[in-house]
Amino acid sequence: MTTDIKPQNKGTKQLFQNPVLEKLSRTHISVPLIIFFLYSTALLYWSITHTSLSMAMTVGMFFLGVIAFTWVEYNVHRYIFHMRPDTERKAKAQYTMHGVHHEFPKDKTRLAMPPVLSITLSTLLLFIFRLVFGDLVFSFLPGFLTGYAGYLSVHYMVHAFQPPRNMFKALWVNHGVHHYKNGEVVYGVSSPLWDYIYGTMSR
Repeated sequence: MTTDIKPQNKGTKQLFQNPVLEKLSRTHISVPLIIFFLYSTALLYWSITHTSLSMAMTVGMFFLGVIAFTWVEYNVHRYIFHMRPDTERKAKAQYTMHGVHHEFPKDKTRLAMPPVLSITLSTLLLFIFRLVFGDLVFSFLPGFLTGYAGYLSVHYMVHAFQPPRNMFKALWVNHGVHHYKNGEVVYGVSSPLWDYIYGTMSR
């Protein structure tokens, strides 16, 4: 379990023997941010030029997508990344997904989802959300991806830099509590909203 892992402030860990897989498991933070910016821009352009959605609806769905992402972020972090594995195989999968980050929280190459997974997941979400929202997906998904980009930016900031002297300091402190004090509280990284709603904010 991730809560049993002692954080190491230096170093990294090889996850795969295959050098190609190992390389694909790492990325610079700028790569997924650029991908999501371009992906979101293209979808918004399509929404404005190829659908009948009003500007107000486009903007509203965009911000709904941002808020939806913060809810997904919280639940994935709490119930998937911090699940209680009952088999060795599940424990290994959990370590690969998230445990290695708890053991080496300062490893900058593993602070974001690798590009191949990012593109695959974004495209999969496009098809799934299209079935649910129809043309609204072209404004909802850019908001969702922007929320994810915001999460990546905050996550990178709190692990790579010292606490800032601005509004982001609270997010830095919250995530520090999650990593170094109690891994079963403060699951929200980009926003504490759902921790307050679900009662998992640290006292």
